[in-house]
Amino acid sequence: MQASNRFYPSFIFTLRCLFKLFLSRWSAYLTLAIIWLFSSSLHADWDQQGNFTFENRYFTSDDTYVPSFASEPQWYWSSKAGSTELAMRLFARYDDNDDERTHADIREFLITRTSGNWEFSAGVGKVFWGVTESNHLIDIINQTDLVESADGEQKLGQPMLKITTAQSWGNLDFFVLPYFRERLFPGQENPLAGPIAFTNDDSRFESGAEEKHVDVALYYNQFISYFDIGLSYFEGTNREPKAIPTVDVNGEAILLPFYDQISQTGISVQATIEAWLLKLESIYREDSLEAFSAVTVGFEYTFYAINDGPTDLGFLVEYNYDNRARATESSLQNDVFIGARFTPNDVQNTELLLGYAHDLDYDGSHLAFIEASRRLGDRFKVIVDARLFESKAIEDPLTFIENADYFSLTLEYYY
Repeated sequence: MQASNRFYPSFIFTLRCLFKLFLSRWSAYLTLAIIWLFSSSLHADWDQQGNFTFENRYFTSDDTYVPSFASEPQWYWSSKAGSTELAMRLFARYDDNDDERTHADIREFLITRTSGNWEFSAGVGKVFWGVTESNHLIDIINQTDLVESADGEQKLGQPMLKITTAQSWGNLDFFVLPYFRERLFPGQENPLAGPIAFTNDDSRFESGAEEKHVDVALYYNQFISYFDIGLSYFEGTNREPKAIPTVDVNGEAILLPFYDQISQTGISVQATIEAWLLKLESIYREDSLEAFSAVTVGFEYTFYAINDGPTDLGFLVEYNYDNRARATESSLQNDVFIGARFTPNDVQNTELLLGYAHDLDYDGSHLAFIEASRRLGDRFKVIVDARLFESKAIEDPLTFIENADYFSLTLEYYY
């Protein structure tokens, strides 16, 4: 891995990031979108905000620092009557080491029209389903942006048509997803890619329509007493690709992503009982090779106002089970997760989350993380993220990134 250990003066580094980002394949689309938005803002009342981010990652395996720069501008417009809204959010990052992590995306470009109990949305959007902390089993609409974060929390924008109705019997969402977004994988220079990296240039599909296959999904949500219940159904292209081992033109071993067709039924339940949050997510999925089920179940208990002060402290325990015959499909096939959430509720909005997952099948297989953030004044925010991976079992996916431990320090500026 060739990473830079040099110190970049902030101004020079920013210019370099912007220049290289301008040369990327998405630059034309982003430039046109920004020009259109600014020209439109002359005739409409836009609410604009966003952030600039400087991140520095330290990988312990080879004692290297990898700086990167990102920007996430957002615009929001609403008609005077409030019945029509347009939300847009762009994202772009330049990484000094990983060319695959230098990328840009339209996270959101969604127009929404509301009429009575009905809501109609079209464009590019982001949808989150789920209630558990360690694993979001039912969250399947958006593709994972794996180059952004190892935890899979960052998502790509998904082209969609969405119809929502809110009735006395619950809320129902219907989705038509006309275009599939391929997963972004770290480049070979990135330790998170593992010893054999996925290629981002040659994907395979089960459907002859490839990325143009039209997927559909339904989501039903209802509150009953203490319970928040969600039922979901998805049919279309699997967001989690299978790996096809092969070699590239240089004879190097690589993995080709293969996206098959699946149907998935899911349920999520969260019960709020005083200081307890009881959580469950479960899915049943069928693909061309097998059918399997998976479940995440657990609880979060919070001690509120410790010593009559503003501080809250929550403890999380969850169990993950996946009965796939191909054990390497999931690193959470039989794992226990424990965590702690520390919230001082101070004016700086300080937050701290600690997590640890232990594999019950493979002795010595575990992962741990720390996520912390704190505001600095009105415009800045500092974020600390540390992730440790350990495994020696060849069947465990964690084995491929056990040398990818890293610590990152991020400074965000909001405007």
